[in-house]
Amino acid sequence: MSDIFREVDEDIRKEKYRRLWDKFGYYVIGLAVLIVIGTAGYRGWLYWQQTQAQQAGDTFLEAIELSEADNFQEAAQLYGSLENSIGGYPALAALRAASDLAQTGETTEALAEFDAIARDTGLPESLRDVAVLRAGYLAVDTEDYAAVADRVERLTGDRDPFRAAAREILALSAWKAGDAAEAQRWVSALQDDPETPADIRQRVALMAAVLRGANGETASVAEGNTQ
Repeated sequence: MSDIFREVDEDIRKEKYRRLWDKFGYYVIGLAVLIVIGTAGYRGWLYWQQTQAQQAGDTFLEAIELSEADNFQEAAQLYGSLENSIGGYPALAALRAASDLAQTGETTEALAEFDAIARDTGLPESLRDVAVLRAGYLAVDTEDYAAVADRVERLTGDRDPFRAAAREILALSAWKAGDAAEAQRWVSALQDDPETPADIRQRVALMAAVLRGANGETASVAEGNTQ
């Protein structure tokens, strides 16, 4: 008897499964197909991104080689071709292109390019800060202290990683503008900062000596030594 009941239970179970499959089988198949297609599409997208990034990287390196060989026009064309590439290559290409403009003496154009990069809030802050500094170095020779400070003073905070370079730019700009007091303020900030890099510290020491001479301190010391 128990065998009969077991067979009946199995038949009932099979009938339930069959009805469920008849009702939902197409949905299960459709879901499986979507998973397969989605996985294939995602892997294809990853492969496409990887390929595009590799091509952009090769183009960028080729452009750098052209720049270093002074083939600036050809390099500019390659930098321009990276404008719509993926990743950080558009920003890096723009920085390099602006640097080439500065190197070829097109200071006004280079300054405009660096300023545009610095204002682009869609870029990583570190890249924008580099553009600010490059613009600052160029502006020292072409613009007044107020214009230089307007660009780089935001990078002079005590915790900013670019503070030493920004302070040096401001010290140099103030000195060129004949504002010894403002130049001394930035020189002191650099000398008092234990994290000021050695090369900047050496340059600042020379500027400090010039400022002391301009203020007559050198003469005072000499007079004191003769007494």
